[in-house]
Amino acid sequence: MIRLKGLCRAFIEFVRLLFDRRQLIWEMARRDLLQKYVGSRVGLLWTVIHPLSLIFIFWFVFGFGLKAQPVADVPFSIWLTAGLAAWFSFSEIVAESTGVIVSNPHLIKKINFPSQILPVVKIVSSMVNHLVFLTLLVIMLLANGVPVTFFVLQVIYYYCCLVLLALGISWLTSAINVFVRDVSQIVQLVLQVMFWATPIIWDIKIMPENVQMILRLNPIYYIIHGYREAFVYCRPFWLDLGSGLYFWCVTLFLLVVGALVFRRLKWHFPDVL
Repeated sequence: MIRLKGLCRAFIEFVRLLFDRRQLIWEMARRDLLQKYVGSRVGLLWTVIHPLSLIFIFWFVFGFGLKAQPVADVPFSIWLTAGLAAWFSFSEIVAESTGVIVSNPHLIKKINFPSQILPVVKIVSSMVNHLVFLTLLVIMLLANGVPVTFFVLQVIYYYCCLVLLALGISWLTSAINVFVRDVSQIVQLVLQVMFWATPIIWDIKIMPENVQMILRLNPIYYIIHGYREAFVYCRPFWLDLGSGLYFWCVTLFLLVVGALVFRRLKWHFPDVL
């Protein structure tokens, strides 16, 4: 019991520091975003060009090449883009955060630098790309005559789900990656496999019922489906309380484990780096 209280206190102190250093997080996120496009003539316009080109490629391939049929009376390109918006944000955060400790040894070696904020910095800087993606999705809805209902506001809830899941995983992988550099390569491989294994570019309903049950155990599916609930199906998130409860159990477990593992290993980072 005493041990459990100690872990809870350690986790709360670990997370509370994020709020205390919010100004530092914001400034580092701004610099991280600008640094990506330093020296580029187009600059921040790349945040629009990248998602726009991806949407166009998938729209052309599935709309003209494979002649995908509409889903829920909505063009397949919109249904697909809703899932891609969630996936690309999640994969960007996890992939970049995994190597963030190793790539910033000058910060880690500073006395009292709160290294746990680095994955959070990646989350904040990635929000711009995500907002652009969502803006393009809304434009696609309006261009195709699909009504934009108040259900789209649910994307705020599902984005919070995405951030907390990605943060827990990022704390865990970024800490272990300092000692086992293969982790970053493993994460890249797992993300590639999960992109095709998660119902992002295909509908889960094409699978048998028993396979669908297994696929729904993937917490990312809850987020992908949630984005489509907000933009395509227009259904409130509280109708599926069972899936939500399962998701939050898994996410909070990963968040706590990731935070405690990071807290335990962070004192050894300067020695290894």
